[in-house]
Amino acid sequence: MRLPYRPGPIASCRGAPQSLDGAAAVTEQAAVPVIRVRDLHRIFQVGTQTVRAVQGIDLDVAQGEYVAIMGSSGSGKTTLMNMLGCLDTPTSGSYHLGGVEVSSYGDDSLADIRNREIGFVFQTFNLLPRNTAAQNVELPLVYAGVTPTQRRQRVAEALERVGLSDRASHKPNELSGGQRQRVAIARALVNKPSLILADEPTGNLDSTTSAEIIGILGELNTWGHTVIIVTHEEDVATHCRRVLRLHDGRLVSDTGVLTTN
Repeated sequence: MRLPYRPGPIASCRGAPQSLDGAAAVTEQAAVPVIRVRDLHRIFQVGTQTVRAVQGIDLDVAQGEYVAIMGSSGSGKTTLMNMLGCLDTPTSGSYHLGGVEVSSYGDDSLADIRNREIGFVFQTFNLLPRNTAAQNVELPLVYAGVTPTQRRQRVAEALERVGLSDRASHKPNELSGGQRQRVAIARALVNKPSLILADEPTGNLDSTTSAEIIGILGELNTWGHTVIIVTHEEDVATHCRRVLRLHDGRLVSDTGVLTTN
Protein backbone atom coordinates (compact mmCIF):
# COMPACT_ATOMS: atom_id res chain seq x y z
CA MET A 1 0.00 0.00 0.00
CA ARG A 2 1.27 3.46 -0.90
CA LEU A 3 0.13 6.88 0.23
CA PRO A 4 -1.65 8.90 -2.47
CA TYR A 5 1.24 10.92 -3.82
CA ARG A 6 2.79 7.62 -4.82
CA PRO A 7 0.45 5.90 -7.28
CA GLY A 8 -0.42 2.50 -5.94
CA PRO A 9 -3.08 0.26 -4.41
CA ILE A 10 -4.02 2.68 -1.66
CA ALA A 11 -5.31 5.18 -4.20
CA SER A 12 -7.84 2.65 -5.46
CA CYS A 13 -8.76 1.82 -1.84
CA ARG A 14 -10.17 5.29 -1.45
CA GLY A 15 -12.09 5.07 -4.69
CA ALA A 16 -10.10 7.42 -6.90
CA PRO A 17 -11.84 7.75 -10.31
CA GLN A 18 -10.08 5.54 -12.83
CA SER A 19 -10.91 7.93 -15.68
CA LEU A 20 -8.64 10.75 -14.42
CA ASP A 21 -5.85 11.60 -16.83
CA GLY A 22 -2.29 11.76 -15.52
CA ALA A 23 -2.17 15.50 -14.70
CA ALA A 24 -5.58 15.49 -13.07
CA ALA A 25 -4.68 12.41 -11.03
CA VAL A 26 -1.52 14.05 -9.70
CA THR A 27 -3.44 17.20 -8.77
CA GLU A 28 -6.18 15.19 -7.08
CA GLN A 29 -3.66 13.13 -5.14
CA ALA A 30 -1.60 16.16 -4.06
CA ALA A 31 -4.75 17.75 -2.61
CA VAL A 32 -5.14 14.91 -0.12
CA PRO A 33 -3.12 15.45 3.10
CA VAL A 34 -0.85 12.60 4.11
CA ILE A 35 -2.37 12.95 7.58
CA ARG A 36 -5.82 14.28 8.45
CA VAL A 37 -7.00 14.07 12.06
CA ARG A 38 -10.36 15.28 13.32
CA ASP A 39 -11.50 15.48 16.98
CA LEU A 40 -8.99 12.82 18.01
CA HIS A 41 -9.17 11.53 21.59
CA ARG A 42 -7.20 8.92 23.49
CA ILE A 43 -8.41 8.00 26.97
CA PHE A 44 -6.74 5.50 29.30
CA GLN A 45 -8.19 3.97 32.42
CA VAL A 46 -5.51 3.56 35.11
CA GLY A 47 -7.17 1.89 38.07
CA THR A 48 -9.96 4.25 39.07
CA GLN A 49 -8.33 7.21 37.32
CA THR A 50 -9.31 8.36 33.82
CA VAL A 51 -6.36 9.79 31.88
CA ARG A 52 -7.26 11.96 28.87
CA ALA A 53 -3.94 11.75 27.07
CA VAL A 54 -5.13 13.34 23.81
CA GLN A 55 -8.18 15.59 23.63
CA GLY A 56 -9.97 16.83 20.53
CA ILE A 57 -7.02 17.32 18.18
CA ASP A 58 -7.60 18.52 14.59
CA LEU A 59 -4.58 18.33 12.31
CA ASP A 60 -3.62 18.19 8.64
CA VAL A 61 -0.08 17.36 7.48
CA ALA A 62 0.73 17.71 3.80
CA GLN A 63 3.19 15.69 1.75
CA GLY A 64 6.77 16.80 2.30
CA GLU A 65 6.25 18.74 5.53
CA TYR A 66 8.87 18.83 8.29
CA VAL A 67 7.01 19.06 11.61
CA ALA A 68 8.00 19.13 15.28
CA ILE A 69 5.58 18.13 18.02
CA MET A 70 6.53 19.75 21.32
CA GLY A 71 5.26 19.65 24.86
CA SER A 72 6.27 18.88 28.41
CA SER A 73 6.25 15.36 29.84
CA GLY A 74 2.67 14.10 29.94
CA SER A 75 1.44 16.56 27.31
CA GLY A 76 0.33 13.74 25.00
CA LYS A 77 2.92 14.13 22.27
CA THR A 78 4.14 10.51 22.29
CA THR A 79 0.56 9.21 22.51
CA LEU A 80 -0.31 11.31 19.45
CA MET A 81 2.77 10.02 17.63
CA ASN A 82 1.79 6.42 18.42
CA MET A 83 -1.66 6.96 16.90
CA LEU A 84 -0.21 8.65 13.81
CA GLY A 85 2.10 5.66 13.42
CA CYS A 86 -0.79 3.17 13.73
CA LEU A 87 0.79 1.76 16.90
CA ASP A 88 -2.22 2.76 18.99
CA THR A 89 -5.93 3.21 18.35
CA PRO A 90 -7.88 6.41 19.10
CA THR A 91 -10.68 6.21 21.63
CA SER A 92 -12.75 8.42 19.33
CA GLY A 93 -12.36 10.74 16.40
CA SER A 94 -11.09 10.08 12.88
CA TYR A 95 -7.64 9.56 11.44
CA HIS A 96 -7.18 9.49 7.67
CA LEU A 97 -3.78 8.34 6.42
CA GLY A 98 -3.32 8.99 2.74
CA GLY A 99 -7.03 9.73 2.39
CA VAL A 100 -8.20 6.47 3.97
CA GLU A 101 -9.77 6.14 7.42
CA VAL A 102 -7.30 4.05 9.41
CA SER A 103 -10.09 2.32 11.36
CA SER A 104 -11.20 0.71 8.09
CA TYR A 105 -8.02 -1.38 7.94
CA GLY A 106 -7.66 -4.80 9.48
CA ASP A 107 -4.67 -5.85 11.56
CA ASP A 108 -2.76 -7.32 8.61
CA SER A 109 -3.20 -4.17 6.53
CA LEU A 110 -2.09 -1.98 9.42
CA ALA A 111 1.01 -4.11 9.92
CA ASP A 112 1.79 -3.77 6.22
CA ILE A 113 1.37 0.02 6.38
CA ARG A 114 3.63 0.26 9.43
CA ASN A 115 6.29 -1.75 7.64
CA ARG A 116 6.13 -0.21 4.18
CA GLU A 117 4.76 3.32 4.54
CA ILE A 118 5.97 4.52 7.94
CA GLY A 119 9.56 4.64 9.10
CA PHE A 120 10.04 4.78 12.88
CA VAL A 121 13.00 6.24 14.75
CA PHE A 122 13.04 5.84 18.54
CA GLN A 123 15.05 7.45 21.31
CA THR A 124 16.34 4.06 22.49
CA PHE A 125 17.25 2.91 18.94
CA ASN A 126 15.44 -0.48 19.31
CA LEU A 127 18.18 -2.43 17.55
CA LEU A 128 18.56 -6.19 17.94
CA PRO A 129 21.81 -6.61 19.92
CA ARG A 130 22.91 -9.87 18.29
CA ASN A 131 22.39 -8.59 14.74
CA THR A 132 24.85 -6.53 12.73
CA ALA A 133 23.98 -3.06 11.50
CA ALA A 134 23.16 -4.47 8.07
CA GLN A 135 20.95 -7.20 9.54
CA ASN A 136 19.04 -4.67 11.64
CA VAL A 137 18.46 -2.48 8.59
CA GLU A 138 17.38 -5.50 6.55
CA LEU A 139 14.55 -6.60 8.85
CA PRO A 140 11.73 -4.48 7.33
CA LEU A 141 12.66 -5.83 3.90
CA VAL A 142 12.46 -9.42 5.16
CA TYR A 143 8.94 -8.78 6.50
CA ALA A 144 8.02 -7.12 3.19
CA GLY A 145 9.07 -10.20 1.20
CA VAL A 146 11.84 -8.47 -0.74
CA THR A 147 14.24 -10.83 -2.50
CA PRO A 148 17.72 -11.37 -0.98
CA THR A 149 19.44 -9.65 -3.91
CA GLN A 150 17.24 -6.57 -3.61
CA ARG A 151 17.65 -6.61 0.16
CA ARG A 152 21.43 -6.45 -0.07
CA GLN A 153 21.29 -3.57 -2.54
CA ARG A 154 18.78 -1.53 -0.55
CA VAL A 155 20.55 -2.11 2.76
CA ALA A 156 23.80 -0.91 1.21
CA GLU A 157 22.06 2.19 -0.15
CA ALA A 158 20.41 2.99 3.19
CA LEU A 159 23.66 2.63 5.15
CA GLU A 160 25.46 4.79 2.59
CA ARG A 161 22.82 7.50 3.00
CA VAL A 162 23.55 7.75 6.72
CA GLY A 163 27.31 7.46 6.30
CA LEU A 164 27.75 3.99 7.79
CA SER A 165 28.81 1.83 4.84
CA ASP A 166 31.99 0.92 6.73
CA ARG A 167 30.05 -0.21 9.81
CA ALA A 168 27.69 -2.69 8.13
CA SER A 169 29.16 -5.72 9.89
CA HIS A 170 29.33 -4.11 13.34
CA LYS A 171 26.92 -5.04 16.11
CA PRO A 172 25.20 -2.34 18.21
CA ASN A 173 27.64 -2.71 21.14
CA GLU A 174 30.46 -1.92 18.72
CA LEU A 175 28.86 1.37 17.68
CA SER A 176 28.59 4.76 19.36
CA GLY A 177 25.19 6.16 20.31
CA GLY A 178 25.14 8.38 17.26
CA GLN A 179 26.06 5.49 14.98
CA ARG A 180 23.30 3.35 16.50
CA GLN A 181 20.78 6.09 15.83
CA ARG A 182 22.01 6.31 12.24
CA VAL A 183 21.47 2.56 11.88
CA ALA A 184 17.94 3.10 13.21
CA ILE A 185 17.38 5.85 10.62
CA ALA A 186 18.70 3.60 7.85
CA ARG A 187 16.26 0.91 8.98
CA ALA A 188 13.44 3.49 8.95
CA LEU A 189 14.14 4.56 5.36
CA VAL A 190 15.10 1.21 3.79
CA ASN A 191 11.53 0.51 2.62
CA LYS A 192 11.35 4.04 1.13
CA PRO A 193 8.45 5.12 3.37
CA SER A 194 6.30 8.14 2.69
CA LEU A 195 6.24 9.14 6.36
CA ILE A 196 9.04 9.13 8.94
CA LEU A 197 8.13 9.45 12.64
CA ALA A 198 10.96 10.18 15.10
CA ASP A 199 10.24 10.09 18.84
CA GLU A 200 12.92 12.06 20.74
CA PRO A 201 15.60 10.95 18.25
CA THR A 202 18.31 13.01 19.96
CA GLY A 203 17.28 12.32 23.55
CA ASN A 204 20.25 10.06 24.35
CA LEU A 205 22.87 11.94 22.33
CA ASP A 206 25.33 14.74 22.95
CA SER A 207 24.84 18.09 21.24
CA THR A 208 27.29 17.46 18.39
CA THR A 209 25.83 14.04 17.56
CA SER A 210 22.29 15.43 17.93
CA ALA A 211 23.08 18.05 15.28
CA GLU A 212 24.30 15.30 12.93
CA ILE A 213 21.11 13.26 13.42
CA ILE A 214 18.86 16.28 12.86
CA GLY A 215 20.88 17.05 9.73
CA ILE A 216 20.19 13.55 8.40
CA LEU A 217 16.45 13.87 9.11
CA GLY A 218 16.47 17.23 7.34
CA GLU A 219 18.10 15.61 4.30
CA LEU A 220 15.41 12.91 4.28
CA ASN A 221 12.82 15.67 4.21
CA THR A 222 14.51 17.34 1.23
CA TRP A 223 14.37 13.97 -0.55
CA GLY A 224 10.58 14.04 -0.28
CA HIS A 225 9.82 12.21 2.97
CA THR A 226 7.27 13.73 5.30
CA VAL A 227 9.09 13.95 8.65
CA ILE A 228 7.48 14.41 12.07
CA ILE A 229 9.68 14.70 15.16
CA VAL A 230 8.53 14.53 18.77
CA THR A 231 10.91 16.56 20.89
CA HIS A 232 11.12 18.65 24.05
CA GLU A 233 14.23 20.45 22.79
CA GLU A 234 13.72 23.94 21.38
CA ASP A 235 16.96 23.84 19.38
CA VAL A 236 15.81 20.65 17.63
CA ALA A 237 12.44 22.18 16.76
CA THR A 238 14.10 25.21 15.16
CA HIS A 239 15.18 22.97 12.28
CA CYS A 240 11.56 22.13 11.44
CA ARG A 241 9.36 24.34 9.31
CA ARG A 242 6.27 23.80 11.44
CA VAL A 243 5.93 23.43 15.20
CA LEU A 244 2.93 21.99 17.05
CA ARG A 245 2.66 22.49 20.81
CA LEU A 246 0.61 20.22 23.06
CA HIS A 247 -0.51 20.88 26.63
CA ASP A 248 -2.63 18.48 28.67
CA GLY A 249 -3.43 16.51 25.52
CA ARG A 250 -4.66 19.53 23.56
CA LEU A 251 -3.10 21.22 20.55
CA VAL A 252 -2.52 24.76 21.82
CA SER A 253 -0.46 26.21 18.97
CA ASP A 254 0.49 25.44 15.38
CA THR A 255 3.15 27.78 14.06
CA GLY A 256 6.03 28.15 11.66
CA VAL A 257 9.64 27.72 12.68
CA LEU A 258 10.54 28.75 16.21
CA THR A 259 12.63 31.87 16.76
CA THR A 260 14.97 32.32 19.69
CA ASN A 261 15.00 35.47 21.80
